[in-house]
Amino acid sequence: MVSTEPRAGQTDVAPGPTEIRVTFSRLMRDGSWSWVKLSDASFPKTTGNPRFLDDQRTCVLPVSLEPGKTYAMWLNQPPYQNFRDQDGHKAVPYLLVFETGH
Repeated sequence: MVSTEPRAGQTDVAPGPTEIRVTFSRLMRDGSWSWVKLSDASFPKTTGNPRFLDDQRTCVLPVSLEPGKTYAMWLNQPPYQNFRDQDGHKAVPYLLVFETGH
């Protein structure tokens, strides 16, 4: 993984409809992802299905974020490890935590 948007640890994410993006260093398998809930309370409300952009490296999750809330989710936390590159190698598990402003 190269980057996330919002950044891990970011505390001023704008609430409202947006997208969470994760960009990988390798070309990834389309239609294969693992956005893993820690709990219903910390996982954002999704507003669409995940998808990879045309670059085949950036996965987008459409969400709606509430103000003043901490969000946390795993990317590829076992046993859910469907983020894989085109050769089938699993992406390293990654915990993404961020907060929205008020």
